Amino acid sequence: MSQAKLSPRQYFILALVAICAPLGDTCLSRGMTHLPAISLAHPATLIAAVFTPWVAVGIGLLIGFFACYLTALSWADLTYVLPATAIGNVFVALLSRFWLHEPISLERWAGILLITVGVGFVAQGPPLTERPPAEPEAALQEEQVL
Repeated sequence: MSQAKLSPRQYFILALVAICAPLGDTCLSRGMTHLPAISLAHPATLIAAVFTPWVAVGIGLLIGFFACYLTALSWADLTYVLPATAIGNVFVALLSRFWLHEPISLERWAGILLITVGVGFVAQGPPLTERPPAEPEAALQEEQVL
């Protein structure tokens, strides 16, 4: 396997993925706590919720997350991108605790720590694994299909 190096731009995209998702989720949570319960039986309440400021910001951040996530998946394996962005779990916990003032139990902190340590082991590989070379006959058939 080759050890491909990521460019600064690729690291920036991974950082945006790791930051946009937790911020987006936190903004959604903040916005939804100030609204009455929503039921799918009353879609107008759901539509109204989308246009509240915190929920709208959260949706925008999650759209940014999705765009960056797709970008990262275009040049790296899912088994690299997902672990590389798992630091977002820590960001969610910190934002929830200190911005939303949610209590977080010791068990949850331990779970976040275990996930983060586990991800550290997984993320040591290359961003893109080498694929076995296609056999000449199979490659020729693929070209004819295209």
